[in-house]
Amino acid sequence: MTPSPSPSPYFAKPPLRPPAPGPADRRAQSVLAGEESSVPPRHGPSGSPAAGGARPGTGVRDERTRPWHVLTHLRPHRPGILLGSALSLAGSLLALAQPLVAKQMVDALDRGRPAAGALVLLSALVVAGAATAALGQYVLERTAESVACTARRRLSERLLRLRLPVLNRTEPGELISRVTSDTTVLRQVATRSIASAGSGLLVVVATLALMALLDPVLLSITLVTIALIGATVAAAVPHIARAARQAQEAVGRMGSLLERTLGAVRTIKASGAEGRETAGLHQAAEDARRAGTRAARWQALSATTSTVAVQLSFLVVLGVGGARVATGAITVSTLVAFLLYVFALAPRVGQLVEAVGLLQAGAAASARIGEVHSMDTEPVGPHQAPATTPEPRRPVGVVFQGVRFSYGPEAPPVHEDVTFTVPPKTTTALVGPSGAGKTTVFSLLERFYQPDRGRILLDGEDIARLPLSRLRALIGYVEQDSPILSGTLRDNLLLSAPDADAAQVRDVLRRTRLDCLVARLPDGLDTPIGHRGSTLSGGERQRVAIARALLRRPGLLLLDEATSQLDAANEAALHETLADISRTTTILVIAHRLSTVTTADQILLLESGRVRAAGTHAQLLAADAFYRRLAAAQHLA
Repeated sequence: MTPSPSPSPYFAKPPLRPPAPGPADRRAQSVLAGEESSVPPRHGPSGSPAAGGARPGTGVRDERTRPWHVLTHLRPHRPGILLGSALSLAGSLLALAQPLVAKQMVDALDRGRPAAGALVLLSALVVAGAATAALGQYVLERTAESVACTARRRLSERLLRLRLPVLNRTEPGELISRVTSDTTVLRQVATRSIASAGSGLLVVVATLALMALLDPVLLSITLVTIALIGATVAAAVPHIARAARQAQEAVGRMGSLLERTLGAVRTIKASGAEGRETAGLHQAAEDARRAGTRAARWQALSATTSTVAVQLSFLVVLGVGGARVATGAITVSTLVAFLLYVFALAPRVGQLVEAVGLLQAGAAASARIGEVHSMDTEPVGPHQAPATTPEPRRPVGVVFQGVRFSYGPEAPPVHEDVTFTVPPKTTTALVGPSGAGKTTVFSLLERFYQPDRGRILLDGEDIARLPLSRLRALIGYVEQDSPILSGTLRDNLLLSAPDADAAQVRDVLRRTRLDCLVARLPDGLDTPIGHRGSTLSGGERQRVAIARALLRRPGLLLLDEATSQLDAANEAALHETLADISRTTTILVIAHRLSTVTTADQILLLESGRVRAAGTHAQLLAADAFYRRLAAAQHLA
């Protein structure tokens, strides 16, 4: 077989059309059989939830940005948080008893009585308090890890179920940052904000009560200090919250830029664009630094004010307390105990100030995570998990009835009254100029998008009423760019048929001529093939994608220009394989080189979103002038 001539410019692959939300992004009107009955929030033209939502990356404030929204992520972990908080509180209460015992020891020494018992009790309180507090901290840290793990698992599952139009208008790096950096903030909030603030507040109240018992006059001085700290924190909180949201959004933008850059690193290197791309990354990092610095500045201001206020309070208490000792209003032991409580109060107040700042950051993280959970997802039901046993599936017929589709209300229609029939156990080719809507046919069959009007039938059944798992289990899909996942060759082959046995794998490898590749690899099928299959050639990646689809043993096989990077020998071998498969499988193939589909049972010529003509290669040459021009451009007329 000789290589075919260069394809006509008419058949250049169109750039990806940027989808916008619209009628094609709507959920099916009726609840699908066997699938979830709840309908997720609808999305408006901007891509944000129609009500109660916030568009990702805008920092729009809604209920999800309120500090108490963080509690929704912590609620399932209440037992661990309560236990850790109780242990920490117990450790703090044991520490509160220490100044009273110290007072007794000073009184005993002042009166010339033995103080050994008080000293032993004080030592025991110190050890018991430290051990209890350490145990409480461990329980809280362990629970915090569970909080982060639960949030990451829920987000990961949600991201894989997002509808394709939603994914197309959201940067992947931005979504990745929700799973990584934002869940890490939640982890910190669980330990250093919610739990610490709760126990810290109780300890502060208990400390003030004990200080009131010792000397109400000195307590009034301390309360003035606390009021000053509270006013400072209240003034700083809005600024901390705003800066925290901006910092996390900046980190998300940097993740998006990194994903964009690393996804096209060869193109960037070949274009000599490393400097420009680096400058963009540096700018994103600088934006994150500025926002983080603003948050740190306000946190430092509130923390410093708190520290200075406590220190001044200590000095004033020391002066006033000394004067009261001199007048006999209080004893020296009372002053010592009171000063010890002031020392104990200082870190607790600082802890509360820090907790307020962390709570604001946690609210921002919770809002960003909540945005993902408000995005529209594909329905999930009891049949969502794909069938794993690659049993041969019955070949299916395909019917498009008056299908209209556009990528948004303002976008022109990609399909306009598309109608055709594909009989089972046949090979049908879709041809036509760029932008005719060929790949969109496949996207509609996979229900990545919903038609605006019309119906698509598989064996007479409307695919809108089929559970997604059942629909996609019938279909094997080979995309034009033949995406390969990081991992081993075996991982990629078994992606859609994990229970395929060794004989089935060997048969597919032989059919796609991958057996020679496996023999050359150092570890055979278990050889890692690099990020996106970087160690494979373009033709090898295409053959792996085809083998993966064949191993699924589908009833309908979709091939989007699946032989564009194969040499003549491998392409001829694959055509023989497809001819054999077509006896048990329905095949739909998109082709830009007409030479690859001249033997198809049926060729559908698409133009301007419509089926212009249908027939065999010979019939179209005889009946359609546009097809003759396309064939002549490729020397096939």
